[in-house]
Amino acid sequence: MPNTKRTLLTRILIWRAKHISQRQFVYILSILVGFTSGIGAVVLKNFTHFIELLLEGNLIQLYHHAFYFVYPLIGLALTYLIIKYVIRNKLSQGIPSTLFAISKRKGIMKQFQMVGSILTAPITVGFGGSVGLEGPTVATGAALSSNIARLFHMNQANRTLLIGCAAAGAMASLFKAPVAAIIFAIEVFSLDLTLASLLPLLLASISGVITSYFFFGSDILLPFRLEEGFKLNDIPFYILLGLVAGFTSVYFTNVYARINDYFQKIASPIKRLIIGGLGIGILLFFIPPLYGEGYEVINHLVQGNPKGALENNFFNLDLDNVWVVVSLLAGLVIFKVVASSLTFGAGGVGGIFAPALFMGSIMGNCLAKILNNIGLLNSPISESNFTLVGMAGLMAGVLHAPLTAIFLIAELTGGYELFIPLMITAAISFSITKHFVSHSVYTMELARKGELITHNKDHAVLTLMDLESVVENNFIPVYPDMKLGEIVHEAVVKSKRNIFPVLDRKTHQMKGIILLDDIRSIMFDQSLYDDIKASDVMHNPPDTIDFKADKMTEVMQKFQDSGAWNLPVIKDEKYYGFVSKSKLLTAYRRKLITFTR
Repeated sequence: MPNTKRTLLTRILIWRAKHISQRQFVYILSILVGFTSGIGAVVLKNFTHFIELLLEGNLIQLYHHAFYFVYPLIGLALTYLIIKYVIRNKLSQGIPSTLFAISKRKGIMKQFQMVGSILTAPITVGFGGSVGLEGPTVATGAALSSNIARLFHMNQANRTLLIGCAAAGAMASLFKAPVAAIIFAIEVFSLDLTLASLLPLLLASISGVITSYFFFGSDILLPFRLEEGFKLNDIPFYILLGLVAGFTSVYFTNVYARINDYFQKIASPIKRLIIGGLGIGILLFFIPPLYGEGYEVINHLVQGNPKGALENNFFNLDLDNVWVVVSLLAGLVIFKVVASSLTFGAGGVGGIFAPALFMGSIMGNCLAKILNNIGLLNSPISESNFTLVGMAGLMAGVLHAPLTAIFLIAELTGGYELFIPLMITAAISFSITKHFVSHSVYTMELARKGELITHNKDHAVLTLMDLESVVENNFIPVYPDMKLGEIVHEAVVKSKRNIFPVLDRKTHQMKGIILLDDIRSIMFDQSLYDDIKASDVMHNPPDTIDFKADKMTEVMQKFQDSGAWNLPVIKDEKYYGFVSKSKLLTAYRRKLITFTR
């Protein structure tokens, strides 16, 4: 059977090579990838909603509020068991794991990633994990596209493009916002906006949104019809919203990073599960709106119904008092990121996209309520509009994706009447966040390790390069006690290189280097063969490369700063080889051609 399958696939590939050009085949695969990403979104959403309906809709209403405390622990425990005994592989978070695959694995994603998020994310979110499904949906689509690309022998550049197509298809399917989905793929995955990439992204986005319409009809996550347009007098308030969104984004990112760092220091996954699960359970028990993705809360606020969003408050406070409502909304903004971070830290699988929208909508609504009730305005501002623009503000800051934020909200509202306030708020929020936080929550860990692909082509190409591939080992070592005669006969005569590492005989630690120029003037004087040792003529290299610590950007910088043509590589404190500038530049040129093809 396997031979039959291979033969069939080979026939398909041969037929394709004869009748369909590479570019046309990429277009066909982009449609297929958009469809599979859309199907992934449908499965994830339906599975999650089924669990939420079963648990939150019946057990809590018919039995006891305390189930809010128990559910997260059950969901996280089930997720842990599935990862350990079914998937049997470490399952990294959605979009960061996809970015890592692009930067360090040449766009290759393992097969278990195609189903990993589908099996775990709905359980995490359905049982109350305060995260979203966008990241897992994108990761599922990306894994499917990567393996489809490998099946049809696509090169690295096309694999990366198809992963971007998967992201566009997934987002288009989730939000029915095809233009924003394309921009999301370009902003987050650092794809080049060229004609060669734009058409596949467009086809994948269309395919994804059509798939969504086929299964979900006209239903969308955030149904809203704009009733109040933009007023010129509101510009100062949107500037204020941008400022608030910027500092809220900084708060979001810092809290997320600190809680993530705390959980990474805990070695035991069971301990992480218990600490995180109990923390989420306590938060949900006192603040039920933090349950799951939170789109229902957002819709209540957009429709001007804060009571519907806050009716389950634990203390049964009077929601007719606007300041009570403002206080409760502010609490949701403060604690949502804590709940999301605890979910991730405990081992839950989900995304950060929905929490950013959740916090942004509540922040915008809360600010509008404050401005409308402090008695300084002649006419009230639109709380619904501020709710929508607030989402864009926080998305621009937290995700470092201002264009995605602008076009997503514009498409969701069915028009561009809020385009100016969206641009103002998103630009200010992004600028403030970028000043204090260099990287988004998606990319901070990869950036810390030097593994992040960006729109900077030089940096991106260096990130894609592998240090191991440019290390050369055909250098003959000498030892400090070797005499000149031994160096000449054992090293110089037998070597094709003009540089010799000087190593300790026992530990193989590098003591220095000897260049052929260092001994050229004395190597033919046999009277000196027994008088001069390697330790007499060796010297320190201009710099060294740490194999495990130095990234390719740092390696290139060391060559530039030292002016050397060869630099030794140290691995585990021992000599490992040399990197030559000529080989490094040759590898860089080849990777640049592949990357920009």
